Amino acid sequence: MRALVINCTLKPSPQACATEALTDTVITALQGHGVDVGVVRAVDLSLEPGVGTDRGDGGDWPAVHAGLTAARILVIASPIWLGRPSSVARRVLERMDAMRGESDGEGRPVAFNRVAGVLVTGHESAAHHVVSEISGALGDIGYTIPGQAWAYGHLRPGHGRDRLDERGQGWSVSTGRAMASNLVHAARALAERPVPAPPS
Repeated sequence: MRALVINCTLKPSPQACATEALTDTVITALQGHGVDVGVVRAVDLSLEPGVGTDRGDGGDWPAVHAGLTAARILVIASPIWLGRPSSVARRVLERMDAMRGESDGEGRPVAFNRVAGVLVTGHESAAHHVVSEISGALGDIGYTIPGQAWAYGHLRPGHGRDRLDERGQGWSVSTGRAMASNLVHAARALAERPVPAPPS
């Protein structure tokens, strides 16, 4: 089974970021379940605005799309800015919107029978909102969102603090491990009993 983690930090490589520190916990947990995990740092890519899968502009989205369709598990990881998902996360979801018009060989939306979860770093006061916003978009696209398929950096409010200093906090680690387990088991269940194409 394959998973794709899309890190939507605003910091380009090789800068360290708290979002990457949180994804590492979930990646390790997924690998512990035998999952092959790929990682994309979206800010490093050329992702033009729009909703087409291949706009013919030489951008990097077609390769990301190929990774999405190869993976049974998707994790979107985003920091919080002004109480919302990052602009990079919104761009990724915008490009994924094209998947709503794509189907597999059996007429199912291409995201059907794939599961998704959300990781968030930032203030606790906005974390649940950002989780719900990203989860809602992924559900619209066709992903199945298992129960408690999320985790966030459980941090006190404050600006300019080095969040990497708190990467080992137990609550976020245990929640990330639970998230990974829920994603893997839901993906296995859907592989055994896939959701059929919507009735016409």
